Amino acid sequence: MTPVYRAVVTLTAPIMQRWSRMQVSGLEYVPTSGPLLLVANHDSYWDPVAIGVAARERRQVRALAKSSIWRLRPIGWVMDGMGHIPIERGKGDVGAMDAAIAALAAGACLGVFPEGTRSLGRELRARSGTGRLALSVPEAVIVCARVTGTVDVVRAPKRPSVRVEFFAPSAGGARADETAAQLSARLLAGIRATAPPVLPGRRRTATRYRRRLTGEMSA
Repeated sequence: MTPVYRAVVTLTAPIMQRWSRMQVSGLEYVPTSGPLLLVANHDSYWDPVAIGVAARERRQVRALAKSSIWRLRPIGWVMDGMGHIPIERGKGDVGAMDAAIAALAAGACLGVFPEGTRSLGRELRARSGTGRLALSVPEAVIVCARVTGTVDVVRAPKRPSVRVEFFAPSAGGARADETAAQLSARLLAGIRATAPPVLPGRRRTATRYRRRLTGEMSA
């Protein structure tokens, strides 16, 4: 675990453990070494924080994160120190995928959100990138993470009840007859089976997202 990663996890742990009453299960599925692809749902900006704190006794979780985060130099320095990999979303960033594959093959734990972005209460299709990573590094262990309650972290004075559940895919890892897209879809479906998409943020924010989604569907 790098010093920067350890510092960030230490600083954010009280938010998850005390304020958010985080409960963690299934840590036994997270190996302490070797290539690991950690696949999770994404409803809130707090999801990667919750996963990182939940898994800190087992692994440092590196992630593919949108490159715009690096535009602010201090934040970019922190992201680099945590081992995260910038990716240009929606542009087929081959360089980022190559870097992620290399990190995974070298034994890293790589955290990915197959939906590619926060759900905002929508049912999103799984992107093929998750499956491509798994198929490119067949020796990597695949573990799913189901995260719930993170949308309530900012809804003070209401206290959230965050839960992170690690589990093995019900049908196992990549199968010989699966494409990258099919594998991504299967993993996401297994996670979302009991964790449907939820609108994030405070009441006003959630209302704004709901109006936007309603407008999109009626357009």
